[in-house]
Amino acid sequence: MEQYVIKGGNPLVGEVDIAGAKNAALPILAAAIMTDEPVLIENLPDVRDINVLLEAIAEIGAQVDRLNSSTVRINGSAIKDLSVDYEYIKKIRASYYLLGALLGKYKHAEVPLPGGCNIGSRPIDQHLKGFRALGANVGISYGAIVARANVLKGSHIFLDMVSVGATINIMMAASMAQGRTIIENAAREPHVVDVANFLNSMGANIRGAGTDVIRIRGVDKLHGTKYSIIPDQIEAGTFMFAAAATGGDIMVRNVIPKHLEATTAKLEEIGCEVEEFDDAVRVRAGRKLCRTHVKTLPYPGYPTDMQPQIAVTLSIAEGTSIVTESIFENRFKYADELTRMGANIKVEGNTAIIDGVKKLTGARVSAPDLRAGAALVIAGLAAEGITIIDDIVYIQRGYENFEQKLRSLGAEIEKVSTEKEIQKFRLRVG
Repeated sequence: MEQYVIKGGNPLVGEVDIAGAKNAALPILAAAIMTDEPVLIENLPDVRDINVLLEAIAEIGAQVDRLNSSTVRINGSAIKDLSVDYEYIKKIRASYYLLGALLGKYKHAEVPLPGGCNIGSRPIDQHLKGFRALGANVGISYGAIVARANVLKGSHIFLDMVSVGATINIMMAASMAQGRTIIENAAREPHVVDVANFLNSMGANIRGAGTDVIRIRGVDKLHGTKYSIIPDQIEAGTFMFAAAATGGDIMVRNVIPKHLEATTAKLEEIGCEVEEFDDAVRVRAGRKLCRTHVKTLPYPGYPTDMQPQIAVTLSIAEGTSIVTESIFENRFKYADELTRMGANIKVEGNTAIIDGVKKLTGARVSAPDLRAGAALVIAGLAAEGITIIDDIVYIQRGYENFEQKLRSLGAEIEKVSTEKEIQKFRLRVG
């Protein structure tokens, strides 16, 4: 089992390039099979979730050509199997996007109930509600969601709760339904907009993505396209908080600053200097950080995927901070691990009360999920001494070349797989 071993205490300084957005790339890869013509996708992040989904797409018969680490060509003309294997689904939750893609194109899809990070209940009832509104018969059979329709017809769909996954899945299916579909209370995240733009580049007719009302006029077929995925706002935010927590100075490149506004606002509140450029953001933490309160909300609010990173940073800020999680109920599982490093954090329901301490100290901790794992890396970089992080397979699901990028900024971090390698690292760094 691979681990990260980190010697903390170095301010991170330098420049880092951000990869394509995982949360946009996953549904875009699924949507690419909705045409029988070749689709070229660029700025793809080279992370585990992407590789697993590409395997699942190839397994059902699509031609998948990985041209390089960030470019793939997909041709869905040879798809024969409309049932996705559970082996892929149990690894990544986003495989459920194949439901909307296959249902839209073939009017039939069978996809096992999804897996992914265990950060709380993430029901897919809104997805199924949307498919039923479009005229599909949807049921659960032998652990799989089975959706069938003779014909899909446009409908007026009001989501009971804001859901990125449901918005995207319904948008994909509706893009090849007869007539007009309106999705109200739609998610507004940048990756929803990116998927809509991608589908439109294939000939779909989608308007309003980025607002809470999306209007779709169905088309008979989609065509091939070439498309570049937006930068990953969560990877960018992770490096921004790494600068804050270590007292560093990082230029984060290949970003869309507009997508980072909620993160930027909190960094400025706690005492960082943030400078925006056309496609870059510079974060400098030259003085002691101070307390703040934060509540996660759907976009354009503060993102739930950035909650563990700000909590780690606030654990070494002056004063008492309150972090409220309103999206997922199990998102504080990292709190016990952070406490092992000397943090003073108390969780009550969906709220964490954090009393800032002067310093964190290295410890052996375990990554409970993707974003919490990245946050524990930040904690290790800011801590005094050696930190060992187990279960980094979660982190590798969503961060491309994470340890290499951190090393380029001056971090002392290595990926290891044996106790002997850990000892060698200890000897090397003193």
